[in-house]
Amino acid sequence: MTISLEPLPYLKDALSPYISEETVTFHHEKHHAAYVNNLNNLIKGTEMEAKSLEEIIMLSAEDASKAAIFNNAAQVWNHTFYFKCMHPNGGDEPASELVSEIEKYFGSFDEFKNQFKTAATTQFGSGWAWLVKDKDGSLKIVKTPNAATPMTSGQKPLLTIDVWEHAYYLDYQNRRVDYIDVFLSKLANWSFVLENLK
Repeated sequence: MTISLEPLPYLKDALSPYISEETVTFHHEKHHAAYVNNLNNLIKGTEMEAKSLEEIIMLSAEDASKAAIFNNAAQVWNHTFYFKCMHPNGGDEPASELVSEIEKYFGSFDEFKNQFKTAATTQFGSGWAWLVKDKDGSLKIVKTPNAATPMTSGQKPLLTIDVWEHAYYLDYQNRRVDYIDVFLSKLANWSFVLENLK
């Protein structure tokens, strides 16, 4: 099966003024698309060609000889998930069901946001910050470098923010903290997070 570039769940200008149409276009049509194209070229004619994206990630994660396959496959998955984590009308108050679950593990919704922001801010270089459901059912915040994804550790991603510079540099330059603040307060798709939790 060919891995395809999933369409954005909104128009390219829908996240403006918080994330510009220019950034979304470059991010989706250049960076994300390049990972899709690279992956299809890498798996062409191999046993991986018949696998799902998730299967490719899991099969290549611990195999150093398949590092290029893993990096591109994980980035395809991470980006598809990231774009769904934002919504033009995001950043609103989450459903009480989600807030209750978050409060159980972080004390308060504000404390969760503080910890998530810290993880995203302190991820050195390129990478991701995530809210995940761990193997024991608890909620945790983790950060991963480069293409790494929590699914290879048996964790279920609920929310992520991309802190590779291409995600925000055209709009925020070196102000990663401002981008993270806007993501949480104006863009985060809490309905999607709740769907993932369920």
